[in-house]
Amino acid sequence: MDATQDIPSLCESTSKNCLKPFRELLKKLNNSSPADDVPPVTCIVSDGVMSFTLEAAKELGVPEVLFWTTSACGFLAYIHYRQLAEEKIIPLKDSSDITNGYLDTKVIDGVPGMKDLRLKDFPSFVRTTDPNNFLFNFLKDESQRAKKASAVVINTYDSLEHDVLEALSSILPPIYTIGPLSLLVNQIPDKNLQTLGSNLWKEDPHCLKWLDSKEPNSVVYVNFGSITVMTAEQLVEFAWGLAYSNRTFLWIIRPDLVAGEAAIVPPEFLTETKERGLLASWCHQDQILNHPAIGGFLTHSGWNSTLESIGSGVPVICWPFFAEQQTNCRYSCREWGIGMEIEGEVERKKVENLVRELMDGEKGKEMKKRAMEWKKLAEDASTGPKSESHINLDNLIEQVLLAPRTNV
Repeated sequence: MDATQDIPSLCESTSKNCLKPFRELLKKLNNSSPADDVPPVTCIVSDGVMSFTLEAAKELGVPEVLFWTTSACGFLAYIHYRQLAEEKIIPLKDSSDITNGYLDTKVIDGVPGMKDLRLKDFPSFVRTTDPNNFLFNFLKDESQRAKKASAVVINTYDSLEHDVLEALSSILPPIYTIGPLSLLVNQIPDKNLQTLGSNLWKEDPHCLKWLDSKEPNSVVYVNFGSITVMTAEQLVEFAWGLAYSNRTFLWIIRPDLVAGEAAIVPPEFLTETKERGLLASWCHQDQILNHPAIGGFLTHSGWNSTLESIGSGVPVICWPFFAEQQTNCRYSCREWGIGMEIEGEVERKKVENLVRELMDGEKGKEMKKRAMEWKKLAEDASTGPKSESHINLDNLIEQVLLAPRTNV
């Protein structure tokens, strides 16, 4: 499926069209005959941005848990979209504010748990002059509706986002941190379940074999996720930045990575890097990041990628593109000490210098040290039946999902 996902259309469609068929599905399940051996629906767990399910849960009198797949810091930033709208900070007064440095200098006060957060660090939908911008309003409303859930689940762990989780706990129903999920899924003994995934792209098994021939901590892994798109010019700048760094790299280039055209790197780049670079269309990222040859990760700062890098102890170079990736980038670089950001426009010299620093510089070494410390804490939070995430999952089941039905 070599097509970029249309996130706004998907969100608009689910919010407008899914409640009725969802109700019908619940009714069908609950009206099944004993011969069908179908138990009644006693609880609902849904994606955080599918809050239309809250209405169905209320009608049915069953608890509903919203699973927010963002970081806690990204989620809290979305919740404060309402503040930005009420204070008339968003929409922006002029489109020039997106490029003139205003986003970098405008500090938003009054966000508990998030000190000195710049407007730049909020999820990307603040970058609009349109009061009717769909995604800004959609996330503003969806994040507020989380307050109506029976509980909220977030894919994180307490020590990583402690202050943010404390702030969220004061305004939301009970929060259960269950994560990193990438570490939890690896503990599933059923190998058939481990093969389940949500990737839309076919993975290239050659990547791991290629890495087996490389020295430990010698390879830069480059992957901008499943949604990020860039211009052809940006692709070329990334390519030559990697080439001029003289470091070995594995670069995942989706067929639709370049907006509106094929993702084709210069033939001269291929000639220059043929002995130390591998290009592939997709891979099993968690396995790649845990390979001993990987020394750093050039990423779009999506939450799954960020958590997988933390769980693998791999430092990052951040190029955020979309949604709360900006917030994740801020925390990776400023709070957790595991990342460096590509500031401003993508230029080959910037990419070259950051890759060199990541792989060989003093800052890169410090980032690697911090990443390994966070990895240890992630493992502590998710490994074994007495870990934080396992206990939280048990509590979620007992305290919320198996709670008695309410009267409708």
